[in-house]
Amino acid sequence: QVQLVESGGGLVQAGGSLRLSCATSGSFFEINAMGWYRQAPGKQRVLVARISSGGSTNYADSVKGRFTISRDNTKNTVYLQMNSLKPEDTAVYYCNTVPPRETWGQGTQVTVSS
Repeated sequence: QVQLVESGGGLVQAGGSLRLSCATSGSFFEINAMGWYRQAPGKQRVLVARISSGGSTNYADSVKGRFTISRDNTKNTVYLQMNSLKPEDTAVYYCNTVPPRETWGQGTQVTVSS
């Protein structure tokens, strides 16, 4: 059974930084692109960062230059370094494959105060 466990969220002031982690189980990790998604209150879940199995990365325009996605295939873990955070980054953040599997983790709340 696939498990996705996100951690590292919290409350931070605008301009601050957070590092999110996503630990995964299952044999799918190494062969799949992984992504970080976020869902703000009242909005749909959207993909903000993607990393291929080979390490190539893509970002949504809203986070480009501020967020960095990385992965450690030896630990089946994907990370999201978030710098220069803005109030509009406030959301629940999730990791999943790209495209996403049906099962999601619980997510981790990121709140950025102005």
